[in-house]
Amino acid sequence: MIRIFKNIAILEGISYLVLFANMILIKPTNLILYKSLLYPIGMSHGILFIGYVFLAMLLKKSQKWDLQTLIIVLTASLLPFATFFVEKKYLRNNY
Repeated sequence: MIRIFKNIAILEGISYLVLFANMILIKPTNLILYKSLLYPIGMSHGILFIGYVFLAMLLKKSQKWDLQTLIIVLTASLLPFATFFVEKKYLRNNY
Protein backbone atom coordinates (compact mmCIF):
# COMPACT_ATOMS: atom_id res chain seq x y z
CA MET A 1 0.00 0.00 0.00
CA ILE A 2 2.98 2.31 0.57
CA ARG A 3 3.96 1.99 -3.09
CA ILE A 4 0.47 2.95 -4.20
CA PHE A 5 0.52 5.95 -1.87
CA LYS A 6 3.92 7.03 -3.24
CA ASN A 7 2.62 6.85 -6.80
CA ILE A 8 -0.55 8.73 -5.92
CA ALA A 9 1.47 11.39 -4.06
CA ILE A 10 3.65 11.98 -7.11
CA LEU A 11 0.72 11.92 -9.55
CA GLU A 12 -1.32 14.23 -7.31
CA GLY A 13 1.54 16.71 -7.18
CA ILE A 14 2.01 16.62 -10.95
CA SER A 15 -1.72 16.99 -11.61
CA TYR A 16 -1.86 19.93 -9.19
CA LEU A 17 0.96 21.72 -11.01
CA VAL A 18 -0.54 21.00 -14.44
CA LEU A 19 -3.96 22.18 -13.27
CA PHE A 20 -2.47 25.34 -11.76
CA ALA A 21 -0.49 26.12 -14.94
CA ASN A 22 -3.53 25.56 -17.15
CA MET A 23 -5.70 27.77 -14.96
CA ILE A 24 -3.22 30.59 -15.48
CA LEU A 25 -2.80 30.02 -19.22
CA ILE A 26 -6.41 29.39 -20.26
CA LYS A 27 -8.62 32.43 -20.54
CA PRO A 28 -11.94 32.08 -18.67
CA THR A 29 -13.88 32.96 -21.83
CA ASN A 30 -12.39 30.09 -23.87
CA LEU A 31 -14.94 27.36 -23.17
CA ILE A 32 -13.52 24.95 -25.76
CA LEU A 33 -10.15 24.76 -24.01
CA TYR A 34 -11.86 24.65 -20.64
CA LYS A 35 -13.97 21.64 -21.56
CA SER A 36 -11.20 19.83 -23.43
CA LEU A 37 -8.26 20.48 -21.06
CA LEU A 38 -9.11 22.01 -17.74
CA TYR A 39 -12.14 19.90 -16.86
CA PRO A 40 -10.48 16.46 -17.34
CA ILE A 41 -7.31 17.57 -15.56
CA GLY A 42 -9.37 18.97 -12.71
CA MET A 43 -11.43 15.79 -12.45
CA SER A 44 -8.35 13.55 -12.39
CA HIS A 45 -6.72 15.81 -9.82
CA GLY A 46 -9.83 15.59 -7.64
CA ILE A 47 -9.82 11.80 -7.79
CA LEU A 48 -6.10 11.68 -6.98
CA PHE A 49 -6.61 14.13 -4.11
CA ILE A 50 -9.34 11.97 -2.58
CA GLY A 51 -7.15 8.87 -3.01
CA TYR A 52 -4.21 10.66 -1.40
CA VAL A 53 -6.23 11.71 1.66
CA PHE A 54 -7.89 8.29 1.98
CA LEU A 55 -4.59 6.40 1.77
CA ALA A 56 -2.90 8.81 4.18
CA MET A 57 -5.59 8.05 6.73
CA LEU A 58 -5.09 4.31 6.20
CA LEU A 59 -1.30 4.58 6.42
CA LYS A 60 -1.40 6.53 9.68
CA LYS A 61 -1.88 3.33 11.63
CA SER A 62 0.38 1.03 9.62
CA GLN A 63 3.26 3.55 9.52
CA LYS A 64 2.69 4.56 13.16
CA TRP A 65 2.49 8.25 12.31
CA ASP A 66 1.64 10.61 15.14
CA LEU A 67 -1.00 13.30 14.68
CA GLN A 68 1.58 15.93 13.71
CA THR A 69 2.96 13.78 10.89
CA LEU A 70 -0.55 13.05 9.62
CA ILE A 71 -1.35 16.78 9.59
CA ILE A 72 1.87 17.50 7.66
CA VAL A 73 1.08 14.76 5.13
CA LEU A 74 -2.51 15.99 4.69
CA THR A 75 -1.48 19.65 4.47
CA ALA A 76 1.01 18.72 1.77
CA SER A 77 -1.88 17.87 -0.53
CA LEU A 78 -2.94 21.52 -0.45
CA LEU A 79 0.41 23.11 -1.35
CA PRO A 80 2.22 22.93 -4.70
CA PHE A 81 5.37 20.77 -4.60
CA ALA A 82 4.61 19.63 -1.04
CA THR A 83 3.60 16.08 -2.00
CA PHE A 84 7.07 15.64 -3.48
CA PHE A 85 8.51 16.70 -0.09
CA VAL A 86 6.30 14.16 1.71
CA GLU A 87 7.31 11.41 -0.67
CA LYS A 88 10.98 12.21 -0.10
CA LYS A 89 10.93 12.79 3.67
CA TYR A 90 8.32 10.34 4.99
CA LEU A 91 8.15 7.62 2.36
CA ARG A 92 11.59 7.33 0.77
CA ASN A 93 12.82 4.56 3.09
CA ASN A 94 9.69 2.45 2.67
CA TYR A 95 9.09 0.26 -0.34
